[in-house]
Amino acid sequence: MKTITKVSDHRDPTQCLYVGMDIHKDTHTAVATTMFGQPLLTEQIGNTEANFASLVAKVKLLSSQKQLTPIFGLEDSQGYGRRLARYLANQQLIVKAVSPVLVDQLRLSETHPEKSDELDAKGVATVLIQRIDRLPSITVTKTDSWAKDMKELAGDRAFLVAEATRLKNQLHWLLHQAYNTEYRQKFKHTFSVKALKYWHRCPVPGSLKHETLLASRIRRKVKRLQQIRQEVREMEAELAQLIEKSGQKLTTMSGCAVVLAATILGEVRDITRFHSSHALAKYAGLAPREYSSGKRWRHRKTRAGNRTLNRAIHRIALSQISRSGNEHAKRYYHRKISEGKTKMQALCCLKRRLVDVIYMMLKHHQPYDYSRLKPLNSESNQSGVEK
Repeated sequence: MKTITKVSDHRDPTQCLYVGMDIHKDTHTAVATTMFGQPLLTEQIGNTEANFASLVAKVKLLSSQKQLTPIFGLEDSQGYGRRLARYLANQQLIVKAVSPVLVDQLRLSETHPEKSDELDAKGVATVLIQRIDRLPSITVTKTDSWAKDMKELAGDRAFLVAEATRLKNQLHWLLHQAYNTEYRQKFKHTFSVKALKYWHRCPVPGSLKHETLLASRIRRKVKRLQQIRQEVREMEAELAQLIEKSGQKLTTMSGCAVVLAATILGEVRDITRFHSSHALAKYAGLAPREYSSGKRWRHRKTRAGNRTLNRAIHRIALSQISRSGNEHAKRYYHRKISEGKTKMQALCCLKRRLVDVIYMMLKHHQPYDYSRLKPLNSESNQSGVEK
């Protein structure tokens, strides 16, 4: 897959044609407007490359007639528009990602909110006009492709882990029927490799050999749990290969193994999307939100941002302050507590500091090295996020 050169975003907004697209599984709806919201084209197309070519031809013809530069905005919450985004990027067209939240906010602000594919597409175009300088561009690069694969693979792994948890809960109930509380005394870990082999071989005690249905249920669930563990190991090996291909060294950070590293890379995608570590912190929901009025100047914690990325950084921070964690992180964490912060506030400061570390590691493809982080400490203090 070739790398697409970014088109410059420095342009006269009045000389642009804004094409908002509402993305669905089988069809996409496009509405092209001027900067002043005047609809010039409404089109519904299928999700095939021939339909994409037809739409692009109509938009280019309209742009030529009106002497405007076309800019596409895609509201794609389920990933159904990835083929379209790739096609538009390969055509050297400017493509922006529009969050469905922004379109919903715009619709709910209307006196009589109504919803249809055409209205949603027009809403995407309106958001595109209002936030053209703040919307992220969609590009097609190897980094984006690897990030997409990592994100989807990590999601599949999380689904299997959740399924394994449900199976364990069901097995606890079935084993209690077979062995009562004695089953907990047989093994230190009820679902270790050795224990699962035993439960598959002896699902019920000898006195309950007539309970064939109970035995078969236990065997089926044990077998499925063993299959899930094997699949999870295979997925983790594939994630490790993708991380190695990306050239990133996140796994060298203490508390960040393959799964967390893949989660971060999948959510961040291309680090060049962020002009600084502060922008990355805001994207992760780790930048305080200003809440000032008059002479009162304050910041509050925010629940906005990418919660998956936030959760991954939270887990790294917890690992680093654990008993076997990172000594530098623990020293920093306890220093914040000694300054009068609560444990949760000190943990938030550590998470914000980790964002600086992750940003520099991804930007320069460098491994984790505490000796390189001292300049980041002064940068964080200047930003005021730790005060």
